[in-house]
Amino acid sequence: MTSAMPRAALVLGLLGLVPFVAFAAAVRTGLILPADPARIGAVLYGVIILSFMGGAQWGLATAAPRPRPRAFIVSVAPALLAWASLALDARLSLLLLTGGFAALLAYDLWTVRQGEAPRWYGRLRIGLTGVVAACLLAAAL
Repeated sequence: MTSAMPRAALVLGLLGLVPFVAFAAAVRTGLILPADPARIGAVLYGVIILSFMGGAQWGLATAAPRPRPRAFIVSVAPALLAWASLALDARLSLLLLTGGFAALLAYDLWTVRQGEAPRWYGRLRIGLTGVVAACLLAAAL
C-alpha cells in the first residue's frame, strides 16, 4: 500500500478537528452558548466521530480478500461505546470517549503494521487523535 497521504484525507481530517477545538475552547473559557457546550458540542460530536472512525474499520474489513470477524467486531465497538457514553454525565462521557479514541488508535496502528491499512493512515490518525484527545480532556477537566 502507498505511504503517500492523500491531500483530501489530511485537509478533511483537519477540518474535522474544528468542532472539537471550538467546543473545548467554549468550555474552558466559559463562553455562554444556547446549550451546554460540553454536552452538546464535545460529547455529541465525539460520539459521531468515534462512530465514524469505527466505520472506517468496517470499510477496511469489507475490502479485505478474507475479512476476519475481529475486524467487524472492532468496527462496531466504537459506536456502541459512544452510544453508551450518552447515558453518563458530560465529564464521564468525555473521559470514556477519550479512552475510545485512544483504543481505536491503537487498533488502527496495529492494522497499519499488519498491512491492512495504508502507512499514511497511521500518521494521520496519530496527529488527529492527539488533538481530539487533548480537546476532550480539556473539556472534561
